[in-house]
Amino acid sequence: MKRFLFTALFLVTLSASYAQSTTPDWTNQYWTARWILHPTAPARQYGIYHFRKAIDLVQKPGRFVVHVSADNRYRLFVNGKSVAIGPARSDTQNWNYETIDLAPYLQAGRNVLAAQVWYMGEGAPFAQMSYQLGFLVQGNSEAEKLVNTDASWKIFHNPAYSPVKNDIPKLKTYIVAGDGDRVDAAQYPWGWEQPNFDDKAWVAAKPLGFPTKPRGLGTDGNWGLVPRAIPMMEESTVRLASVRRTENGKMDAAFLQGKSPVTVPANTKAVFLFDQGHLTNAYPELTVSQGKGATITLGYAEALVDAKNKKGNRNDIEGRTLLGFEDQFLPDGSSKRTFRPLWFRTYRYLQVTVETKGEPLVLEDLAGQFTGYPFQQKAQFATSTSMLGTSMPGTSMPGDTTLKAIWEVGWRTARLCAGETYYDCPYYEQLQYTGDTRIQSLISLYVTGDDRLMRKAILDYDHSRFNDGLTQSRYPSADFQVIPTFSLFWVCMVHDYWMHRQDDAFVKSMLPGILSVLNWHEQRIAKTGLNGPLEWWNFVDWSAWKNAKDEIAGGVPAGARKGGSSILSLQQAYTYFRAGDLLAHYGQNQLAEHYRELGRRLNKAVFAQCWDAGRGLFADTPDKTSFSQHANILAVLTDAVPVAQQAGLVQKTIADTSLTQATFYFKFYLFEALKKTGLGDQFIAQLKPWRDMLAMGLTTFAENPEPTRSDCHAWSASPLYEFMSTTCGIRPAEPGFKSVRIEPFMADLTTVDGKMPHPLGEIAVQFQKTPTGGLTGTVTLPNNLTGTLRWKGKSLPLKSGKQPVSL
Repeated sequence: MKRFLFTALFLVTLSASYAQSTTPDWTNQYWTARWILHPTAPARQYGIYHFRKAIDLVQKPGRFVVHVSADNRYRLFVNGKSVAIGPARSDTQNWNYETIDLAPYLQAGRNVLAAQVWYMGEGAPFAQMSYQLGFLVQGNSEAEKLVNTDASWKIFHNPAYSPVKNDIPKLKTYIVAGDGDRVDAAQYPWGWEQPNFDDKAWVAAKPLGFPTKPRGLGTDGNWGLVPRAIPMMEESTVRLASVRRTENGKMDAAFLQGKSPVTVPANTKAVFLFDQGHLTNAYPELTVSQGKGATITLGYAEALVDAKNKKGNRNDIEGRTLLGFEDQFLPDGSSKRTFRPLWFRTYRYLQVTVETKGEPLVLEDLAGQFTGYPFQQKAQFATSTSMLGTSMPGTSMPGDTTLKAIWEVGWRTARLCAGETYYDCPYYEQLQYTGDTRIQSLISLYVTGDDRLMRKAILDYDHSRFNDGLTQSRYPSADFQVIPTFSLFWVCMVHDYWMHRQDDAFVKSMLPGILSVLNWHEQRIAKTGLNGPLEWWNFVDWSAWKNAKDEIAGGVPAGARKGGSSILSLQQAYTYFRAGDLLAHYGQNQLAEHYRELGRRLNKAVFAQCWDAGRGLFADTPDKTSFSQHANILAVLTDAVPVAQQAGLVQKTIADTSLTQATFYFKFYLFEALKKTGLGDQFIAQLKPWRDMLAMGLTTFAENPEPTRSDCHAWSASPLYEFMSTTCGIRPAEPGFKSVRIEPFMADLTTVDGKMPHPLGEIAVQFQKTPTGGLTGTVTLPNNLTGTLRWKGKSLPLKSGKQPVSL
């Protein structure tokens, strides 16, 4: 099976042999190609367009590099073959273009470049920012300039498309992933991308009047072009696993393999419910014949729902219906017509409803093309005899049959929440929220070693800053939203990157934005020493917050709007200490100490006003009417409570069920507190909520405990990071991961094996507990990496290479 849709070479920079003086630097000069669009169709209203240009080549080129972009999006074909989808999502002042070598698809003689470009208008997803309809191709040098977009390109406004509204009223929940597609096959220009298609009736494209320019040039604001900094998305074929239910039709497993077409008789309504077996992101491709006048509706869902709109066990279908995102296809009666939506769909369950008129319809095939960021799983984690990873499958350790499944389901969750940006959830929003992305980025670093999407996310948030000085909570996003706590976590995310990667120029470039975020919060420290009142949406967790009735937005503890929240004050301190590390590293020692001192003052104010000596816990506000795990977790992480008392406080925080409980998202910070206090052995026991999700038939980890909206939320994949950083105990000991600290917490496990990627190579550990409570095994570090192994108060220096250890 071909793993990637795009065998086209994706170039971040041109090779040295090609970057001659005759090749322009397109990041630093005006482009000679023009943005083009339809000459008469509205440029800011819904529309799907096709572009074509034929060129003649004397011989097949060895290299033919072009730069391509569009608004909203494009799919590029060369001689009938799909070679690129883009542009990577961004904002208009950082508008991505793809650099592609088309040579493998070109031939001597006539060649045709064709592109489908769509502009969704009011039906665009919130994650899609936009200026107006436009398409752009720029040849890289004199040899390729004949493909430059101008009036020589032809264009067709496709009337076959109309939107299917999949909005909040229809699905009865918050969904902003955009409209579905309705395609009328009778109006579709079939074969438009093929070289022999007759485009004589198409009109000449209209070039825009203003010049095409990279970011930082020109007088107009339209698109500031920047080169794409991430690879093309992966695409591979996925097949549905089973037919779960049929109405007025028969279908067997052979259809799912594309081997047995199914005929729906004339004047019939037939329904076919398919099960992928697990959640996926894919472009469904449905091929049909005949069926003129029929209507085919494709519905997609994470799970079916009962009469009360509850999901229950995700494997159950009895008494349940599919309520979900939909597309429609209207066949024209011809043979082998294939419907594929413009954007991917997220589904475990896919339901096909066919309503025929006077002609039967033949369902020829239905498959999916999986898509996602091309992460490669490089980490492995094993307990006893099982390796939790792709290369060493096996059975789980005696006494716990769930760890392997938690790894696999967590990795699927992380993968489905990563595309051209990180997604909070692929089904409902596809938005890159900072609170989610911080956790996703650490998973990416530890499991794959690929930091490019993390780096892009950090830049995206920096680009999102507005006049208050804060970052937006999610970006790119056409809908403005601000969560000040997420601005703080953006600062922490930069600190995470700094600890794991040596990239000083990049990190240093974030300092102005960091300082603006820190200053906004500093200006809101009240005379009491706590922060607030606070504007915007000060989300902390989707917990059942007590005495927070003035916080109508949800997810917000008491004291945000009126001031005096211990949680928000402690998160501010948590961030100030990390910012102090960054500022000191880059020579801004006075500012570093200023923010460290502010952090200490916030800690003292929280302790003085919110510590309840009778309960031995921090309250959420000085009036001490509500208590949460969150306040006490952050008190430990910031040292607001003396070090000697921290382990006891964490134990009490876990044991006291009267506290407002952290949901899946904030348990990441509970796990960090366990590590910090030497209680990492309790991490495995804290995985009960993840085991419960597995028992409920989830194939990805959910946004919240039941009942939940989203079945796939990457913040709930945090156990993958913890398996490596807590159970195996692998963490950077200094910035840039220049050395490593390994402190495993094995709980009741007798052996632990783990591998993870490091910029210098691979870190591998293999540990066994001795009957007397000691530790033996081996540690392997890449060349030029040293570190320290710690175990129950003892330590051992580590050197490069493989070495036996015993403590």
